[in-house]
Amino acid sequence: MELLTRWTLYALPWIMLVVMAGPLPGRLRDEGVTGGLAWAQLGLSALQSVLAIPLLRRGIEHRRREREVPWGLLALATVPMVAGQGAGVAVLSTVGAPDGSAFMTAATMNTLPFSLSCALLLSVRAFTLLHAGIGAATLAALAVAGEGPFMVVGSAFAVLLMAALALFTVRSSIWMLVVMWELDASREVQARLAVAEERLRFGRDLHDVMGRNLAVIALKSELAVQLARRGRPEAAEQMAEVQRIAQESQREVRDVVRGYRGADLQVELAGARSVLRAARVDCRIEYPGGDGGVDEGGGGGWAGGLPAAVRSALGWVVREGTTNVLRHAEAARCTVRVALGRTADGGRTAVLVMENDGVSESPGRPGGAGTAGNGLKGLRERLAPLGGTLWSGPGEGGTYRLRAELPLSADPGREGRQGRQGREGRQGREGGGV
Repeated sequence: MELLTRWTLYALPWIMLVVMAGPLPGRLRDEGVTGGLAWAQLGLSALQSVLAIPLLRRGIEHRRREREVPWGLLALATVPMVAGQGAGVAVLSTVGAPDGSAFMTAATMNTLPFSLSCALLLSVRAFTLLHAGIGAATLAALAVAGEGPFMVVGSAFAVLLMAALALFTVRSSIWMLVVMWELDASREVQARLAVAEERLRFGRDLHDVMGRNLAVIALKSELAVQLARRGRPEAAEQMAEVQRIAQESQREVRDVVRGYRGADLQVELAGARSVLRAARVDCRIEYPGGDGGVDEGGGGGWAGGLPAAVRSALGWVVREGTTNVLRHAEAARCTVRVALGRTADGGRTAVLVMENDGVSESPGRPGGAGTAGNGLKGLRERLAPLGGTLWSGPGEGGTYRLRAELPLSADPGREGRQGRQGREGRQGREGGGV
């Protein structure tokens, strides 16, 4: 939107120069004063169009409150405007009444680029007063030159009409652009507010979980100290209660953190598509039973049949893969494929493949081909307790591929139980030897 508005405004003075200079080519071939005045008016109008481009650029930046009004450049543009308007009046006076009506619009060709710039740089009141003065000066100059009432009033009216058209056109375009800027800023504010709200929610959850328990622990510990000083046996009971509450608080905090750090596959797929599209990356999501986005085709219900641990783990893979695409690649295309397969022993697995182009060949950049960052190491550690595997590396055609595979019978406690059983067996053997 900003690019379209900018180049439309930059091109407008030149377009109007071609349109409004229609009667001049016939006078450029004239000899004497008429031809010289026509060439002077055309040259000054072209100079005005050249100066209008930096003025319009500064005007757009002024509307964004990034720069002040360039009064020096505006004063410089006033000089060829006044000179060109004087040349236009002289051309009208030289041509005479029979052909003079054809030059009424040509008399305004020097003021239009100046009017476009002033529409951005000046307030509506200052713009109106300035162009009222230009119209009055044009009227007075033609009256002094002895032109008829129709020529005098018509030329002054043409100047004011072109000024009003420039004001309406430029202000309307900038108004739409300002709306887009405000929308973009509101999205950033909304994202920051979402982060702040999440922090407040997490703080409230921790306060609700820990506040009361810590107060009870403090009171019971103080009571146990008093009882111990008096030699009362109830002190041990109070400390046992303190221990129980502390263990319960620890478990509740783990539940809060687990919920805060959780990831769901369907949510992460929809979020990845939205974020990547916002970054101008064409994201395609393919799932069992069809292809397309889970947020468009409604075909993402298949994920509900996956175990919760598998959905969460694959969600983390999508989240980390999306982060790597945004940070470490100049991608234009990204494909996320989720499929259901089988292992050699007949077990069912869920496979997620994330592939993108725009891979940097620099070995110093994390996430590039042949490298592994801390995020991928963390993913491997997260998938290992579920019996899953993670592979990352270069794909076909200069792409980068991230592949995760998890058994559908994933048990997050399996590896921990195997480890405890192994340690207990070793301890039993060592005890028997003793």
